[in-house]
Amino acid sequence: MNDAVLDTLPTTTALACAGRCARPEALVGNTPVLRIGPPLAPAGHGFWAKLEGHNPGGIKDRPALHMVERARARGDLLPGARIIESTSGTLGLGLALAGVAYRHPVTLVTDPGMEPLMHALLGAYGARVDLVTTAHPVGGWQQARRERVAQLLVRDPGAWCPDQYSNPDNAEAYDGLALELLNQVGRVDVLVCAVGTGGHSAGIARVLRRFHPGMRLIGVDTIASTIFGQPAGPRLMRGLGSSIHPRNVDYGAFDEVHWVAPAEAVWAARTLASTHYATGGWSVGAVALVAGWVAGQHPLHTRVVAVFPDGPHRYTDTVFNDPWCAEHGLLDADPPTEPDTLEHPGQRVVRTWTRCAVVTDPRAHTMRTEAEVAR
Repeated sequence: MNDAVLDTLPTTTALACAGRCARPEALVGNTPVLRIGPPLAPAGHGFWAKLEGHNPGGIKDRPALHMVERARARGDLLPGARIIESTSGTLGLGLALAGVAYRHPVTLVTDPGMEPLMHALLGAYGARVDLVTTAHPVGGWQQARRERVAQLLVRDPGAWCPDQYSNPDNAEAYDGLALELLNQVGRVDVLVCAVGTGGHSAGIARVLRRFHPGMRLIGVDTIASTIFGQPAGPRLMRGLGSSIHPRNVDYGAFDEVHWVAPAEAVWAARTLASTHYATGGWSVGAVALVAGWVAGQHPLHTRVVAVFPDGPHRYTDTVFNDPWCAEHGLLDADPPTEPDTLEHPGQRVVRTWTRCAVVTDPRAHTMRTEAEVAR
């Protein structure tokens, strides 16, 4: 399709055609894209948003199904064996779907931060929810959940854990999403992705760069996340960020990283809802904020694409709940206009929207330190 024509198409042409599906897993994929403009982007500018909330459970339906399929093919996951994994929510929905599709019982280890709606949905979809009640002193809730998964695997030797943080099948699962983008928007000049496990940023960028080697990848993290070299701390935002260093994060693929604070993500998610009738949770708000600013920094012909990992439904008690947001001081801040800048990720601890064009792998320092101790 001609690029000039594509940029002027009404957003309704991005809607996917409805079809008949014999199995629930067939509902995953072929999600639409929507053009997002002001006030998220300056007048005359905008970006394309890939609406992964149109999957049954969100973006992680893709890796959940793919990791299960590959494990079954290798014989790592035997017929009828239990699947056990740590999740803050969205992967849990995907694994529940995979459990129904392939007839595996599913146990999901989570923490008190999971929304009540998610607890109810996962139970309705047949998953067993196991709640940890004490955070790990260093690795936070994520490490506490992972340790609980390890305990459950010892109790059930026939069970299988996808290990979304390190499993290469996680990133591979996004080949289809990347190809969908190429069919929907053609050239991709800048890709903006939230980063949690690192799966979708690594997988999508790898495929898109086969067609557009000069594409820039911008990662979006939350404050108090350790992924890109900031110190870990208590995090209000879920779905992006980490208290550990997931091996699936492809540090070399990123050209730039942004950290976003909760109030800024709430403003963007709510603004999206009121102006574009498309929105989602923490990750969507943070990504939309960054993608809109990025679009304004480039010429009009630059094709900026953002991935929106989920929809708004699980966030009715948080992002879209006025009393809850007021209690956490998320409604008083002025609308964010531009990020602060760091010269290096370790320059200082960030508290508000901040960008850095130097992306380093904090694991390299850890490995050097361990080697020095060993000597």
